[in-house]
Amino acid sequence: MRRTLACATGISLILAATAMAQEADRDDATLYRVFVGDHADPKITAFDLSAPDKRWTFETTGQSKLYGVDDGAAVVAVQSDNDVVHFFRSGIVLDSHGDHSDIAIADPVALENPLTGPRPFHVIDHAGKVVINFDRGGYAEIVDAHDLAAGKVEAERLPQARAHHGYAAPIGKAWVTSVASNAPVDGDAAPQRLGLQQVKADGTPVGAVATCTGIHGEAFSGAYLATGCEEGILTVAAGADGPSFKMLPYPADLPAGETTGTLLGSKSLQVFLGNYGDKGLVVVDPADEPHFQHIELPFRRIDFVLDPANARFGYVLTEDGTLHQIDVLHGKVAQSARVTEPYSMDGHWNDPRPRLAMAGNEVVMSDPKAGMVRRIAKDTLEGAGTIPVEGMPYNIAVAGGSGVVHEGDGHDHAAHAHSHGDPKIYAGYFEDSQIQDRPLSDYAGDWQSLYPYLQDGTLDPVWAHKAESGTMSADGVKAEYETGYRTDVERITIEGDVVTFYRDGKPVKGTYADDGRETLTYKKGNRGVRFIFKKTDGDAEAPQFIQFSDHGIAPAKADHYHLYWGDDRAALLEEVTNWPTYYPSSLNAKEIVSEMLAH
Repeated sequence: MRRTLACATGISLILAATAMAQEADRDDATLYRVFVGDHADPKITAFDLSAPDKRWTFETTGQSKLYGVDDGAAVVAVQSDNDVVHFFRSGIVLDSHGDHSDIAIADPVALENPLTGPRPFHVIDHAGKVVINFDRGGYAEIVDAHDLAAGKVEAERLPQARAHHGYAAPIGKAWVTSVASNAPVDGDAAPQRLGLQQVKADGTPVGAVATCTGIHGEAFSGAYLATGCEEGILTVAAGADGPSFKMLPYPADLPAGETTGTLLGSKSLQVFLGNYGDKGLVVVDPADEPHFQHIELPFRRIDFVLDPANARFGYVLTEDGTLHQIDVLHGKVAQSARVTEPYSMDGHWNDPRPRLAMAGNEVVMSDPKAGMVRRIAKDTLEGAGTIPVEGMPYNIAVAGGSGVVHEGDGHDHAAHAHSHGDPKIYAGYFEDSQIQDRPLSDYAGDWQSLYPYLQDGTLDPVWAHKAESGTMSADGVKAEYETGYRTDVERITIEGDVVTFYRDGKPVKGTYADDGRETLTYKKGNRGVRFIFKKTDGDAEAPQFIQFSDHGIAPAKADHYHLYWGDDRAALLEEVTNWPTYYPSSLNAKEIVSEMLAH
């Protein structure tokens, strides 16, 4: 035993020394890169927020609406009036590993092979797909988001029944597209938009059209796609038999005669923020009643954004030049401050007016009249600086964040991306003295179940890989994991001491406190530690106990975990065949497979 302990101690010392060397060879960095399209001239200016004198200028065909996609790794420049879409690598790639992110930094680059076609407009970035609707072509082009980040532009076309101002979007394994009438209605110059319909990848309709008169505006949040209609908000969720549609009618206490045509979706809360008439906003909860909270603004709205770093807040600029912080949870204006000269909303919708974006702790705002980009502290709404931009800065997008820069590795993070600490501990071999208590915050975040990926075949390469080094066939491995991953809880969010379980998009919440840990010994001799939390408050349907296992035995941010839940603490410890497994909701299918293959 002493010899085994000595060997283990020696290995631990070597690993600790290696980790210290790796720590010494890395630097933390925060970088936000701003892309600004000019209102009049066909150009885009890019600069680093922390060093704005370092700039890049890209020529375009016309005025660009800018979209950051693939977590900001790429930027899409849609030039609707010039029938072209240009793509750029932002030069900033963030790679999340649970306890931290890596950041790779390079110069931005314009990609070759822009897309051309009649009036591109709506852009959707979801599930690893960038979908661009060509309004006068009657089709959408689909580009792989990660291909853009790698510098490739290859598009697949999804035909629509007829040309119209609409969109197409992926929903689980299916697609939905907006649907329009065959001919102009009441002398209108364009077909009337009627609703949303499931289609196959070749555009073939599946099922009936879900009514959504005048459909306009769309966003994803949690399990839902939401879109604005004259009747209300139409929500769509993926199901075993395809997309399910539900209309949320505007309630009677909302101002009459107004609708929603622009929606933003939160990435960390299942909630939407939308416009409602010229002077209002609505907070939309797609699952729970009341579905709508109305926010009246003192002046007409110019632009609004959600904060991806703090889901509680959004920001809206009104025509008097005031920026308002919106408390999304309580549906109210939290604070306001004057940040620029007034911009009247009279005139054309595309007249030069400020546009907003988020950059960490700041709101970044273009100011066309002043010829500058303004930096505004998001917590206080005080000015944090101005950056002159030649011309008339208009549409804006921001890429970047915080991460670890690894010096001397040529920004190749593949090896680090799949490091899970001490491999012996990860495999379940450790000493009792190495175990430490862990807080619930180690598991904070938004998590998705792997079970749907097993069911649709996404994880088949993983089973083949495991079979190569084991005694079972790939089908045998898959069968074992089918039992292991099986669950009807598709999503879990953990914020503070509140854990929310989602079944078919419907939340059940509980408040949990530390209830100790248990060390288990498995049949093959390796061990695992369950970190246990007990419910102290919340919904009756929420389990009394939750037990986490993520191969770790000491405090560290989890990059995935297995979760056991129920009302009998002791009985849960006997469960070793069903271990629902969760990965960050921010990862797409390709990234999850890559992570699992590296284990």
